[in-house]
Amino acid sequence: MKKFQELKAIIANAESDAVKFYEKGNKAAGRRLRAAMQQVKRTAQNVRIAVTANKNAN
Repeated sequence: MKKFQELKAIIANAESDAVKFYEKGNKAAGRRLRAAMQQVKRTAQNVRIAVTANKNAN
């Protein structure tokens, strides 16, 4: 559950950069948003691996 909470935190932190990029056109915020989305991808993959391992262990 810790990894899932981490995933939610990453998305919550990226929300302000998404608003800055899409609504205000801030290009630096777009760069930070892209980096956050890459981190979401990695974290989501780790969650998937953990879920599969837990499912197969039971």
